[in-house]
Amino acid sequence: MSGMRDLIVGEAELDEEEDDESVDEETGEVKRKTNGMGRVNSVNGHMDDSSEEDEDEDDEEAERAVREGFIVEDEEEPEERERRREERKKRRREEREEEEAGLDEEDLDLIGEAHPDFEQRTTGEPKFKRLKRGHKEDTDGRPRGVRDIFDDEEEEDPSRTGPRNFVDEFEDFIEEDFSENERGQALDDDADILRKPKGNIIGLKDAAGLDEIALEDMKEAFGTGFEYDWALELQEQEEEQEAGNGDPDDPDAMMKGIELKDVFEPSQLIDRMLTDEDNRIRTTDEPERFQLARKPYKDLELTEDEGREESMWIADLMLPKKALDPQFREPFQKAVAKVLEFMNVDDYEVPFIFQHRKDYLIHAHRVQLSPDPYNPGAVDYETRAEKLLNQTDLWEIFDMDLKFRALIEKRHALQKTYDNLAALTEDWHDSVIEEMLPVAVTMEELQDVQDYLQFQHSARLADLTLVNGNSTNGTQRRPGASKMLWERVRASKVYGLVRAFGISADAFAQNALKREGRRRFTEDPSQQPDDMADSDEILDPPEYSSGVQCLRAAKTMFAEEIALSPKMRKVVRQAYFMNGIVDCFRTEKGLRKIDDQHPYYDFKYLRNQQLGDIARNPDRFLRMLKAEEDGLVEVKVRVENLESFKKRLYSDLESDNFSEIADAWNRERREVLNMALAKLDRIMARGVKEAMKAECENQIAKSCREEYLKRLDQAPYKPKGMVMGTIPGVLALSNGSGFVGKDAVCWAWVDHNGRVLDNGKFTDLAVGDPDRQTQDGADVAAFVDLVRDRAPDVIGVSGFSADTRKLYKQIDEIVERKELTADYEDEENIRRSDKLEVIIVNDEVARLYQSSERANMEHPGFAPLTKYCVALARYLQNPMKEYASLGRDIISIAFDPAQRFVPEEKLVKSLESAMVDMVNLCGVEANEAVSDPYTANLLPYICGLGPRKAAQFIKVVNINGGVLGSRGEMVGDVDNGILPAVTGRVWNNCASFLYLDYDESEQDSDYLDNTRVHPEDYDLGRKMAADAQDLDEEDVEAEIQEHGPSATVRKLIADEAQDKVNDLILEEYAEQLEKSFNQKKRSTLETIRAELQTPYEELRRGFALLSTNDIFTMFTGETTDSLCDGMIIPLSIRKVADDYVEGRMDCGIEGTVPALAISNRSDVSAKQLFSVHQTVQAKITYLNRKQLTANFSLREDELQRPYRKEADRMRDEWDDEQERRDKESMMEKNDVSGRTQRVIKHPLFKPFNSTQAEEYLGSQARGDLVIRPSSKGIDHLAVTWKVSDNIYQHIDVLELDKSNAGSTGTTLKIGGRYNYSDLDELIVNHVKAMAKKVDEMMLHEKYQNLSKADTERWLTTYTEANPKRSVYNFCIDPKHPGYFFLCFKAGQHAQVQHWAVKVVPQAFELQKNMYPDMRALCNGFKLLFTNMQTGKRR
Repeated sequence: MSGMRDLIVGEAELDEEEDDESVDEETGEVKRKTNGMGRVNSVNGHMDDSSEEDEDEDDEEAERAVREGFIVEDEEEPEERERRREERKKRRREEREEEEAGLDEEDLDLIGEAHPDFEQRTTGEPKFKRLKRGHKEDTDGRPRGVRDIFDDEEEEDPSRTGPRNFVDEFEDFIEEDFSENERGQALDDDADILRKPKGNIIGLKDAAGLDEIALEDMKEAFGTGFEYDWALELQEQEEEQEAGNGDPDDPDAMMKGIELKDVFEPSQLIDRMLTDEDNRIRTTDEPERFQLARKPYKDLELTEDEGREESMWIADLMLPKKALDPQFREPFQKAVAKVLEFMNVDDYEVPFIFQHRKDYLIHAHRVQLSPDPYNPGAVDYETRAEKLLNQTDLWEIFDMDLKFRALIEKRHALQKTYDNLAALTEDWHDSVIEEMLPVAVTMEELQDVQDYLQFQHSARLADLTLVNGNSTNGTQRRPGASKMLWERVRASKVYGLVRAFGISADAFAQNALKREGRRRFTEDPSQQPDDMADSDEILDPPEYSSGVQCLRAAKTMFAEEIALSPKMRKVVRQAYFMNGIVDCFRTEKGLRKIDDQHPYYDFKYLRNQQLGDIARNPDRFLRMLKAEEDGLVEVKVRVENLESFKKRLYSDLESDNFSEIADAWNRERREVLNMALAKLDRIMARGVKEAMKAECENQIAKSCREEYLKRLDQAPYKPKGMVMGTIPGVLALSNGSGFVGKDAVCWAWVDHNGRVLDNGKFTDLAVGDPDRQTQDGADVAAFVDLVRDRAPDVIGVSGFSADTRKLYKQIDEIVERKELTADYEDEENIRRSDKLEVIIVNDEVARLYQSSERANMEHPGFAPLTKYCVALARYLQNPMKEYASLGRDIISIAFDPAQRFVPEEKLVKSLESAMVDMVNLCGVEANEAVSDPYTANLLPYICGLGPRKAAQFIKVVNINGGVLGSRGEMVGDVDNGILPAVTGRVWNNCASFLYLDYDESEQDSDYLDNTRVHPEDYDLGRKMAADAQDLDEEDVEAEIQEHGPSATVRKLIADEAQDKVNDLILEEYAEQLEKSFNQKKRSTLETIRAELQTPYEELRRGFALLSTNDIFTMFTGETTDSLCDGMIIPLSIRKVADDYVEGRMDCGIEGTVPALAISNRSDVSAKQLFSVHQTVQAKITYLNRKQLTANFSLREDELQRPYRKEADRMRDEWDDEQERRDKESMMEKNDVSGRTQRVIKHPLFKPFNSTQAEEYLGSQARGDLVIRPSSKGIDHLAVTWKVSDNIYQHIDVLELDKSNAGSTGTTLKIGGRYNYSDLDELIVNHVKAMAKKVDEMMLHEKYQNLSKADTERWLTTYTEANPKRSVYNFCIDPKHPGYFFLCFKAGQHAQVQHWAVKVVPQAFELQKNMYPDMRALCNGFKLLFTNMQTGKRR
């Protein structure tokens, strides 16, 4: 057990003494101290193996010999040591010379070179390998016991020869507590120790007990043991080649046949887009976004009839939203059909259609004009263009196309199932399915048909399953117990009673639909319902032995048939969607939790909301559904005027006869209908809520897309004198969240090319005041020099707090007083100077960038705030590029307050479409994208491309030389050895959006490659250029022969005659093209004319400066709804004077409490009531959003009037009576409690009891807390904090040194052990410290998110699978908040045990021992357990 004790103690010392490790501050690497002999301590702390007790004496003798050897060496004279060192050097040199000279006979005999015919000794493996493995084999047979506890590694395979096999069975006992990187480093260290040394065998002298001279003599006689490793390596390579069936003559044979999936984990391949599916997407000649979206339907081909149906289906769904004139209905349908053709036949993406097929989205029509009496010969009409579809509509059509494909796929599956059923029996059919399936136009209607099929023909479906095996085509399900019940009713006599109702469910539904045709009439039987049920024709014992049973079964069966009738469901669904009403009812939980300040209060008593109201306020409905999910409210859907709806249905079901029998049967029919409607109510209400939820999500996603488009639709900031789109040089500054004048202000200078050329820090930028004889701040002169030296075009400022407003004012004042200007030339080329502009920059991208991996890679040495400044500058230079660089992190930016309720994938898809639109509007310079990773972020959004195809594009262009000469080179050139970067259809999509700079000095450079003109229209552009210059055919031919295909365009540009294209009459061109080629090109011709004059002109709007509200939200985190006049907020007092008080809100806004607003009492000064650093409740009387200041009131009468948001409600929208009753009920409960409610002026104080506190924290994050009154009296407080989901710890706080009964004690004591001076210190150093330890525990690899019982079962299962192993894990103790179980099992046959681990501030407590972190806790547990086992054995 000595080895075991040394092992554990050594590890414990490693963990507890920080002197054993040091960290390199620059690289972050951990440096380990070496032992006394200069060797790095191994995992075990030593290299000994003490598995055999009879070796102890030999070990002691060896250690004695080593010690003696050290003593002798220490006593040697320096001259003697130098002489021995020279002798060793000489011997090593002679050894190297002998090794270079060649091999002796024994060496040649070993490798079979001297005697090739000699048959070598047959052994299982090379001798040297046996020697290397001998130590392991000697130890494998030892008995295992306590010393193996918690050894998490599997037992070593005897065939393995890994470098760590010599380590004893406890190697992972400690290593399991290291991170993966540390564990890997430890393995590498051990491998280095065991790897073939370059000199002597390490440790040989110690092991043998020999002195230096004897050791050298032994090595000279016997060698080092590594002389023939090169031969063994060759042999191992041959064995590996044979195992891999490789060619032994091919040195790369081992690498052949290895695929990426053999090297990387599947998750890594997915993240890097290197799966087989990703490769297929790269090579398939189809836009990447199309492939991903159509993946579920890639094998579905629509017929011509289905294509026409789809265009009508989409047009009918879109027309109500477009609000077009009825005369445009047919043109709109044609436009939709044409767009679908472009998408599905030509594989054109939305940007291509919008840019190059715009004429098909516009309808030109003639409008009759009134006759002009002064010009009788004038044309009496004018042509007007009506825009039918915009770019957002095109994306909607794309989404609807996918929905229609899903619809058709399900319809095909149902039709196939029905055909298979019909094939089982001749002359079998179901008229309901044959009628309803072809006309089903929604997934709900198809589901109705499927439910009807499974209900009506469950027995035949079971037979079909037996015939065809288990194949179900996605529509069949195994009949359940209810299906079998209905089959039994159909097969029994009782079904005769169902027929006696006189009308079938389908006939009744037909009446309710009021379709054309004869109404189905109901026939009455000749008997009363009860009499017929008791007749022998109906009774069917033993299951149906009484009339009551028969009648009940018949009514239930008929009600089920009505409820499952597709036609009846259509009737009820129409009623719900046309006359649906939504009501919101609070639950008991919501009654307590939703107070008038709660964000859900605006719908707590909401009633009578029509579906149109819901659609107009989508965020409120999504919040209602979230509150319902949390159990706070119940959202109910009903039909308006339900009773009148029922009466209409009664008339369709009842008979028109007048008799007692008819009346009796009509009563039964009404009862059946009520049963069916009750079931349909549940189904339809759920369907309506799901449909409205999807619609509201779509609206919010669309709102986010529109807001994102606004932010993308910004050109680079344009200083005076610059052309729109020119990149400015930017100096960006920020104080972060620091205080201006105290904390550092970081800055970064980014030039016009986006390079960060300089950065630094300022602190004091206060401008002096000559009138007050104050000097400029220490850094003002340096700032002025920086501006004059770098000459930025604009200065950008932003930050995280309201103090940034002060920084902005400081910079602006410096610029004005020091006359810092920006120079430019006006339109008349006159040099002018204007004041340098200072603007506040939107920082939503910069906040994400400063801590991103990209920032660390681009600027590894910069401080986070400096990286933030870099992103601010780049945002001013090109907002679109900054947003594109975020990738999927774009969803972290708030575009709509309700976007958190939208599924992530739907939101990402919507935002991506906005980026695709804007990137293709602006285009991307192809060669810049290949060479600049920052610009390459835009490539995935180019039409036709995506992340996979974009990466492939860059890769191939680099292989081809790194530069594209023309757009045509993108598809490759076999003759010139140029590989294709994109395929044909992808090139058609992307060609016009990837442009190449025009160089007139290059003969092959084509001006049109630098424009938005698609290569398919180059001939039109050349023709227009020739006509604008009045060139005849001979002139054109001569130019082409001399200067190439685009010679006419080159000549137009060279002569600077672009304005001549404005003289062309494009209508004639368009008419000729449509007449000759059936192509609509009017808009395309306009694009060509514009591009010939200004290629890729900047079409984005000017840079948008932030509004006052935007700046207010950015600096404070508050909105107009969350912070406004009249609200009561916590105010931290900063200064107290006799006649005023200054304070600061949590959001950073500072303000003043005037004298009249301090108190109701005029005889008391502010200093008597308040003190600095005190937090009080204050009411906002005026909020200045521009200056970020406020005025407050502390008057008691003001604070007693809480803020209530004015609600604009219609009559009957709010249940005032229920609200009044609830308030009275809550007041009664408070009165019954009889306890005086205590109020503490702290933002986290809530007047809750323990139950209310837990309910309040239920939706909060782990570690959140509330301070509340204590039931133990006025000298106690309670703190409730969330340990984990549904686990809350209640802490009793004893208050000492109270100035009065209502004040908070100046000493706060917890458990007699912890003392704090105020609540904030208690929160940070006690609650938050424990929450941090809980996070550390729950994030540890040994933590199991299971119950104690499940964890113990896991341990048992693990040890049964690994009998020689021991294992331990942690799990939470839900009954004792703040405690965890440490469960362990020391072997297969041991009992599972558990110890309690208590979380305390800054530590874990186990067996009354404190451990600062999880590593120390794990090692401490092992030490405690080992000591316990040792004590038992003694």
